[in-house]
Amino acid sequence: MSGVKGWCPGALRPMESGDGWVVRIKPHGAKLSRTQATGIADAAQTYGNGLIDLTGRGNLQLRGVTPDSHTPLIADLRALDLVDPDIATETRRNIIVTPFGDGTTDGLVHDLEAALANSTLTLPAKFGFAVDTGPAPVLTDDPADIRIERLGDTLVLRADGMMFASAFHAPEDAIALAGWFLAKGGASGGRGRMAALIAKGVRPVADIAAPAPARAATPGAVADGFLAGFEFGQIPPDTLRRLGRLGPLRLTPWRMLLVQGAGCLPAMDGLILTADDPRLRLRACTGAPGCTQAHAATRSVAHGLAPFVPDGAVLHVSGCAKGCGWPRKADITLTATPQGFDLIRHGCAHDAPVLRGLHSDQLPKVL
Repeated sequence: MSGVKGWCPGALRPMESGDGWVVRIKPHGAKLSRTQATGIADAAQTYGNGLIDLTGRGNLQLRGVTPDSHTPLIADLRALDLVDPDIATETRRNIIVTPFGDGTTDGLVHDLEAALANSTLTLPAKFGFAVDTGPAPVLTDDPADIRIERLGDTLVLRADGMMFASAFHAPEDAIALAGWFLAKGGASGGRGRMAALIAKGVRPVADIAAPAPARAATPGAVADGFLAGFEFGQIPPDTLRRLGRLGPLRLTPWRMLLVQGAGCLPAMDGLILTADDPRLRLRACTGAPGCTQAHAATRSVAHGLAPFVPDGAVLHVSGCAKGCGWPRKADITLTATPQGFDLIRHGCAHDAPVLRGLHSDQLPKVL
């Protein structure tokens, strides 16, 4: 087995990076038991460099894995029921799940996973599904191509980019919509997203007004437990172990974990417990030297600039123009180049800057 350079790693097909192989773990149903949380923390330290990332798709990533450590790592993850039977199944199983669902949501995710495993569709690597069937949709702004949402007492199916949905009866409806996407030419060269196809005026039949989204979630106590955030989504192994002892964990695409049943949490390394923590306003990719495409360190720069970010604004520090750490517009974006940092306002990492070639010492002043 050799690592594969690319932009969508898995467990069975890791991605090469500047600090070794990146191995992505997709827990079934976006849930972790105490045993699984402990096992992942142990695996990060035994087989990698100890870094655990919580991604914007609600997955976990281990870094620093090597060709020699990958095989025993997969064996341990398989024993924890955290690895798919093959690469094709792993690639199709891109599902983000509301952390506020109930048993009905859990059953729906289980059935959708089974339907995807049995499917023969060849979907783009980033093509994904959202099961957003809690009291109100909370994943509206998170990356997904096909969305299952709750509207009152019924469930609806919505293609991303559409304001209207159709009735949802079973996971096969979602598989059929994915097949429609392929049949309409939504994927080209192994890439493509539903919203881009919809934007071209190619649309499925839909006549139900989409439900209104809920407010964005923030760290703190919620009805189901306690939401804990992490700076840049990085979870120290011992913190993951300790959280797993406090209750079952649900992963989110917001770089937060829901500790079910917890009314409060003690302070732990790397944990963000309040909605006013300035670290919540920071976005940054791995940066140099962990990413070979990055022109500078990013997270240390972003952390140092936290006190200078205006209230309510988002600062994105990107190691290159790809903007992997935050592929959306931010109030302030700093993109590293060989000449220094470019400053972009209200844009993405690849947009035209208002200032170029800034040294890191200049950044607090220009913010």
